[in-house]
Amino acid sequence: MSSDAIMPLSACDGGRLMQTASDIITARQRSSPVILMMGAHVIRSGTQRYLIDMMENGYISCIAGNGASVIHDYELALIGATTEGVSKYIKDGQFGLWKETGQINDIINASYENDTKIGLGEAIGRAISEGAFAHKDISLLAAAYRLRIPATIHVGIGYDIIHEHPNCDGAATGALSYNDFLKFVSVVEGLQGGVLMSFGSAVMAPEVFLKALSMARNVASQENRQIDNFTTVVFDIHDITDTKNEPPKDCATYYFRPLKTILLRTVADGGTGRYIKGSHRDAIPALWSALRELRSAEP
Repeated sequence: MSSDAIMPLSACDGGRLMQTASDIITARQRSSPVILMMGAHVIRSGTQRYLIDMMENGYISCIAGNGASVIHDYELALIGATTEGVSKYIKDGQFGLWKETGQINDIINASYENDTKIGLGEAIGRAISEGAFAHKDISLLAAAYRLRIPATIHVGIGYDIIHEHPNCDGAATGALSYNDFLKFVSVVEGLQGGVLMSFGSAVMAPEVFLKALSMARNVASQENRQIDNFTTVVFDIHDITDTKNEPPKDCATYYFRPLKTILLRTVADGGTGRYIKGSHRDAIPALWSALRELRSAEP
């Protein structure tokens, strides 16, 4: 991989990105987790090799995605491409009804029948890793399965095209996704001193993290432990300048949950919230380069 084509972030965002890279290295040195939550467009942006390299080098200890992340990861592993013309195919009811993508449901259903404890991310990652997928080398789920890194998928029924297919079993899908939620909570339990990053997820990441952190803190309080010192970082393209104060309710920014939840409320007791503006195609390679730069500067 070469960083020659990476677009520079603004000076402020570049500085915040370098601090994030430093926080990641510090967290891993103290064996605290670094969690990467993401929307599906992260996978569509073509940054998988950077993320896989970060996983292989121990910088990422858990990835969490929405249901569409599975679909894009699966399609890329299968044919090396992922997209369809929504405006074209929705006109005659063909949007999302491709046979190959529907096979994801078969994997989910079979996995649920054979192992009620398996998570959806692991089930699909295993299928790609062990199956005849020509491009499995760019699959985040297959890499996570190979590296034994938790890959949790948080599904909303009706959100994803595979829910249109007659072979979709809501009970199986829900059970495997719930298993992933519990796995995610177990990672959040150790977040003290760690880092949580959210790339392009306006709903799933803030909502899942909020509930997981509440559960983890509930247990920690009973054990006289704290989960109050960690860093959260949101990567997105919104214009956000104030990450210290909650916007008023008559401001549209108030309803941008990554700000309100991830950068403000969950770190109000001592953590740090940080916002970095930039496209995934620019920010992820830039983060990868920052990590390499800091590690190469170590004595």
